[in-house]
Amino acid sequence: MTIRIGTRGSNLALFQAQTVSKALRSVGVDVEVCIIQTKGDQIQDRPLQSMGTGIFTKALDDALIAGEVDVAVHSMKDVPTQLLPPLETWAVLERANHHDVLVGNDVDSNILATGSIRRKAQWLHRFPHHQIVGLRGNVETRLARVANNPWRGGVFAAAGLERLQLRDKVREVVDLDWMIAAPAQGAIVIIGREGKQEIKKLVASLNHAPSQLATSIERAFLFGLEGGCSAPIGAYAKVEGEKVEFTGCLHALDGSKEIRIERKDAHARSELGSLWAEELLNMGGRAIMDAIKSSEHGSD
Repeated sequence: MTIRIGTRGSNLALFQAQTVSKALRSVGVDVEVCIIQTKGDQIQDRPLQSMGTGIFTKALDDALIAGEVDVAVHSMKDVPTQLLPPLETWAVLERANHHDVLVGNDVDSNILATGSIRRKAQWLHRFPHHQIVGLRGNVETRLARVANNPWRGGVFAAAGLERLQLRDKVREVVDLDWMIAAPAQGAIVIIGREGKQEIKKLVASLNHAPSQLATSIERAFLFGLEGGCSAPIGAYAKVEGEKVEFTGCLHALDGSKEIRIERKDAHARSELGSLWAEELLNMGGRAIMDAIKSSEHGSD
């Protein structure tokens, strides 16, 4: 049997696909890696939040549904919380570093580069007098832009830099321990199609249960808040044994408002994310989400 793995063509995406490929080959499975270009790769001159959800995944979803590939490998933070039928999550690999980092640390500049509304809002909440400039492209392209501009720096996912072995090759890197990551940041997910039980069984053997549970809590939190729109939402669940520690946040788009929730539970389960999302909405989050939805409608 040969399993065809669908992936984006960036170096980071190929690293992730090769990670899955090596794991499958280690259990005696032949693998073919198939590169598919996505809307998010093709369009580089528009802000991510203006392009809707699934911009880095839909082309791979379509290939899966059409039977052109057997599985798709993604950075899990890019995957919409609701998969298209007949797709399903087959495995989540052991999670890497979930933190964000600042590349460059020019303290004389008040300009930060990021294409993420979550990072922008959290940064502005902490540094309200700073200016944000957009930053799109693959990891290498964004690093080059940061190196060649008089900015304070750019915010990157630590996992991406570490997977590409770039963290030690760039100028100063500062851990942003105070910044709450995107739900499922640092996790690689394998998506498959219903009815392919033989392939599913092989892929499911790669699942890392604690990472799968933690990311399911975070994504349930995200789904409970979003209501179909893009919002500055952070979430991180730490699962140890049966226990979970969780931190989640929601910000106004301009960073002027923040609602943060920190919770613990002795029995980790995915539905906790939904419960904690509802709790945050009742703490004032609903008004923030309503304002975000109004701004989206006003920009149509």
